[in-house]
Amino acid sequence: MSTEREPASGREPGLTSDEAIRAMLLLMPRVAARLKRTKIPERLRSFQLAPRHLSLLSYLLFDGPMPVNELAARLEVAPTTVSLMVSDLSRQGVLERHTDPADRRRAIVAITEDQETRSAIESWLAHGANAWRKAFEPLTPEQRAMFVRTIETYESGASGAAD
Repeated sequence: MSTEREPASGREPGLTSDEAIRAMLLLMPRVAARLKRTKIPERLRSFQLAPRHLSLLSYLLFDGPMPVNELAARLEVAPTTVSLMVSDLSRQGVLERHTDPADRRRAIVAITEDQETRSAIESWLAHGANAWRKAFEPLTPEQRAMFVRTIETYESGASGAAD
């Protein structure tokens, strides 16, 4: 495999598919390890939060309160799974359930109004958001979209769904 590449208009040279695969296979374990070492704020440590909670809390923080079924669809898991997560986090005071005024049979899930807990959640999510902001800043909107689609395709393929 040739490693000679031409820089494109003063930018970093491109990568062949094999070079990119090698780079990502070496990089992804380091990324995963770094994510696992991300410190959970003191206020949240007793809540036994896991990475799956990070996605749930991110949706609620960025998109606001929503029903369990909508959270389940976004997280691509069964509503029962989300309902159990919400029940657990509600008991711990991280989330709150409110009756949907439009349909009193349905509950709307929201991050707690407790400012100390809410600030801790925002702080926990800010580390990742700041890292992504720095990574995405030099990219065009089209390049950002391509990167997100690429990671989605990788995630799907790594799970065996794209075979």
